[in-house]
Amino acid sequence: MQSRRRRVQGDDGMTTAEYAVGTVAACAFAAVLYQVVTGDSVLTGLTDLVNSALATLS
Repeated sequence: MQSRRRRVQGDDGMTTAEYAVGTVAACAFAAVLYQVVTGDSVLTGLTDLVNSALATLS
């Protein structure tokens, strides 16, 4: 029973390499998302949407 516990406990969680790959992937995704959100087309679209919503309220 104890040897089985050791094997199962050894597989818990991610290894350091997996954390590193996951962190790099998350950073790359964040950089792409930031570029998309701060792009001119998104800014223009959001501005038009807000202006349209405000125009319908007044």
